[in-house]
Amino acid sequence: MWNNHQLLNSLANVLFVTVILAVLYTVNLRYIKLPIFPINEISIKPINGIDSGDRKLRNITYEQIEEILRDEITGNFVTIDLTAVRQAFKELPWVRKVKVLRNWPDGLEVLLEEHVVLAHWGSSALVNTYGEVFRATIDSNLPVFTGPREESSHEVARQYAAFTKILDPLQQPIAEINLSPRYAWRIRLQTGTVLELGRDEVEKRLARYTSVYNQSIAQLNQLELPAYMDLRYSNGFAVRMPQAVQKVPGRSSMRKET
Repeated sequence: MWNNHQLLNSLANVLFVTVILAVLYTVNLRYIKLPIFPINEISIKPINGIDSGDRKLRNITYEQIEEILRDEITGNFVTIDLTAVRQAFKELPWVRKVKVLRNWPDGLEVLLEEHVVLAHWGSSALVNTYGEVFRATIDSNLPVFTGPREESSHEVARQYAAFTKILDPLQQPIAEINLSPRYAWRIRLQTGTVLELGRDEVEKRLARYTSVYNQSIAQLNQLELPAYMDLRYSNGFAVRMPQAVQKVPGRSSMRKET
């Protein structure tokens, strides 16, 4: 072996390279630990998946941001744990998505997308404009969605958009929309009227209600709106007027076909 000059040269080269790599590794660790890679700039940029022109944080406070930065920004530009920072922001109630990026040579960029609230989900959560349920608090008059499962929120949000468009000519906003365990739909309008849509052809039934409302339903009583309407009939509606109207002489029927 010792007489094999080619093998000895190869072994020497391997040892040389190994020593160089070890030195570089040691130097690299040393410089990383030194304050020559400090994070000097942190940029917080709001993004919005619905309206890209919106660049304001509406529900995430700067106090919350400062607390995360104070607790999670440890190490330097190279050693900072981006995953930990990202997870800390993701745990804020109003954060839908977050990205944390390094900006060479000494900066971090945090991109935050807030939930845009659409409705309440029952009494304990909210629904965003993507139909996703999230848990936060808000003091606002919003429609209420309910369904058999939390995953139903996507379908309820989709139908809410469709129902709202159909009702728009009457200017009758939806106060509550319910999807039952049997997948039947019921709407309560802000006027107080409850509309029973059932499971089939629900948009068609609601469109029929809209088309005849001013000519027939609105003429039932000029003082009171219907309390309940069953739209599941093929050739008409079943209407129940408020109790005060039902007690008027000559109005003994609880239900009326129109």
